[in-house]
Amino acid sequence: MLTKKQLLEVDHLKQYFPIKGGFLGRTVNHVKAVDDISFQIFEGETLSVVGESGCGKSTTGRAILRLDEPTDGTIEFDGVDLLSLSKRKMRKKRKDLQVIFQDPFASLNPRQTVKKILTEAMAIQNVVPKHQREARAVELLETVGMNAEQLDRYPHEFSGGQRQRIGIARALSVDPKLIICDEAVSALDVSIQAQVLNLLKKLQRQFNLTYLFIAHDLGVVRHISDRIIVMYLGKVVEIADKKSLFDNPQHPYTKALLSAIPTPDPEHKKERIILKGDVPSPIDPPSGCRFHTRCPFATDLCKQEEPQLRNLSMMKEGHQAACHHIEKIYAGQPPNEQSQENEPTLT
Repeated sequence: MLTKKQLLEVDHLKQYFPIKGGFLGRTVNHVKAVDDISFQIFEGETLSVVGESGCGKSTTGRAILRLDEPTDGTIEFDGVDLLSLSKRKMRKKRKDLQVIFQDPFASLNPRQTVKKILTEAMAIQNVVPKHQREARAVELLETVGMNAEQLDRYPHEFSGGQRQRIGIARALSVDPKLIICDEAVSALDVSIQAQVLNLLKKLQRQFNLTYLFIAHDLGVVRHISDRIIVMYLGKVVEIADKKSLFDNPQHPYTKALLSAIPTPDPEHKKERIILKGDVPSPIDPPSGCRFHTRCPFATDLCKQEEPQLRNLSMMKEGHQAACHHIEKIYAGQPPNEQSQENEPTLT
């Protein structure tokens, strides 16, 4: 069996944003958007990051690209420590790391034609000789399902789906190894989402691309992922391959997320787990397990001690979850000292 090459390794990544206050504008606190997470991405795979709004998904992607400078941790890409590079070297390195943003209209320059948008990236990274750039732009447009006649149009002349295809073509224009898809289909109609997802999968096979796919829609994630990370309030609570996560979720938060996926069969009834309360503030996160304020299985141990990601015997190899009570939950036995105030509501 061939071992996949590790392309990206994120180790103990932290991203804190300072909160200024007082007469002198001093730092009075921090927003702990991403708080000590670690994971790997292997060449040719799609690793998805899911979770509620504000859990740190997009911040993780921006930190990897150094669009925001990480507070702490290491990011090793293709054997190179990205955080040790100067800004000038990092700009060159971004040829291999590209991003597709959520809103294609906001991420494309409205004053530039499609040709200028695509050839500008080639010029900055100097990946295509000047006399070949227009032909390469046409080739890229055709690769993403558009045609050469659209090369001289402006972004406002396209639909949302077409603009996202232009964003994908721009990412491809510098021959990247890793593409971070930051909610790349969430702003599109459902029918267009399917077309763009199928296009991304086709391009992955064609160019041997690796994706970090950030999303909140588990239906979308199920379609495109190889492995999935579930985040809650800046922490990784579960990581597993797609089949293992959907067939056998271990963390109570993951179970609640999966219960919210609509079922196309009206005859099939499933229990919906409604979590109590709101996500706590990342400025002052709860002690111990960050999910304990909403967890139906929380005990005093959860409030005092932070659980670590671990692999148990009943879980597939590589399937890890951060919960003190996985064994008892798996066996259908509520943990001792079960908190009554956080019991789940089933509908």
